Amino acid sequence: MTTVREVGVDLQESGEDVRRMVSAIEKDNPGMRVTHLPGLIKVNAPGKLVIKRESIEDELGREWETHEFQLSIVSYYGNISDYDDDEIVISWDH
Repeated sequence: MTTVREVGVDLQESGEDVRRMVSAIEKDNPGMRVTHLPGLIKVNAPGKLVIKRESIEDELGREWETHEFQLSIVSYYGNISDYDDDEIVISWDH
């Protein structure tokens, strides 16, 4: 039996933009789990987490560049296997 390893990212809860980013990420990642802690939002997903620029722009109502995501990250687990202007993918290489 193969176990699917979780990947995740912890984000600093620094305002409405971060909460909207999490909402957009949640729409694109069925099975994702969000845990709110004081000052921190933990986002976990089985196997892979995809952060899409277009989805976040729709949720924020403004242009958003993927490098802005780095400003909110406290930590992550998994490998950033794809990172470009359109999306960020966190998964395990093995």
